[in-house]
Amino acid sequence: QGLAKMSHLSQEQKDDLEKTAAALATKGKGITACDESAGTIGKRFDTVGIENTVENRRLYRQMLFTAPQCEQYLCGAILDPETLHQKSDDGILFPQVLQERGIVPGVKPHLKVYTIPGTRGDTVMQGLDNLSLRCKEYYAAGARFAKWRSPIEIDILNGRPTELAIKANMSDLARYALICQDEGLMPIVEPDVLLTGSHTLEEAIEVNTKVLSTLFKEMIDHGVFMAGTTLKSNIINPGKDCPKPYSVNEIAKANICVLEQTFPVAMKTANYLSGGQSLHDAAARLSSINQMNKKGPWNLSFSWSAAFQLPLLELCKKKGQLQLEEMSKLYIKELEIASAAARGELEIGSDGAGEHMGRKRKHEK
Repeated sequence: QGLAKMSHLSQEQKDDLEKTAAALATKGKGITACDESAGTIGKRFDTVGIENTVENRRLYRQMLFTAPQCEQYLCGAILDPETLHQKSDDGILFPQVLQERGIVPGVKPHLKVYTIPGTRGDTVMQGLDNLSLRCKEYYAAGARFAKWRSPIEIDILNGRPTELAIKANMSDLARYALICQDEGLMPIVEPDVLLTGSHTLEEAIEVNTKVLSTLFKEMIDHGVFMAGTTLKSNIINPGKDCPKPYSVNEIAKANICVLEQTFPVAMKTANYLSGGQSLHDAAARLSSINQMNKKGPWNLSFSWSAAFQLPLLELCKKKGQLQLEEMSKLYIKELEIASAAARGELEIGSDGAGEHMGRKRKHEK
């Protein structure tokens, strides 16, 4: 049934989508996620004393796109719609700036989260109603892929995520992917199972397996062309408040286990989000996952925002303005680390990088 539905795409459309998916699966390269809304990036700016203006946002994103040799480590960049229409100092639109460096420009089309009544806090993401029109505009502006995030929170005591939330979110991701492909944008699907909570790694495996298997079934049932899509998911971790410790290898093994059970071989890459992990931890876990991936044909890489950006913005603290030159140099060092992790070649020392140490309960000393 799914194969029959895919007949609405021409061979040329499929080839273009698969070409973009292949570009984002370049070994040793990953995606820089710069799709924060003006409000979200404003909070980060406020923390370090930078004024949240259109020009400061433009200058900051320009640095992320033009840092010397960044194209050695990047194959894609996710932009906020505002950034999609901004220009470099030379008057060149940012999508063209990226394309000239061999970096595929993409866009974030989703809007705001909405709490599902009666679920004790489960949410869905809004923005499907006029997605087709916006995809046309984004494609015309130079974007060649899109990314839609659907956050899922684990709360075992309150029975979350509910079956309703998983079904609704994964169905929305499938419908988004179908619409994007029809408009020429290669869809990245992002089911984001959050780090918040005290769930164990074993409980995280169970929930993530359910989420991903539901997602891919929904995509196939909707008639999505799977080879022309990309996965951006969370690294499977215990909740940040979980008292039980886990080694980086145990975490990596959990991720490979879920991939082997759920991830279609038609899809070329999974680009993990950082999701509140430090660069130190996210890179160690990604490298270990790559080292343990013996069966899967996929590229396993990164699509990070906060892990890159928060250390960069710390350089601006008490300075009152963006420290673009210093930030650019540190950014390249961060990308070198991420690239090594994406190849499974990052040297993991004995400093506990990537481990979950286990959070002691309040009554424990």
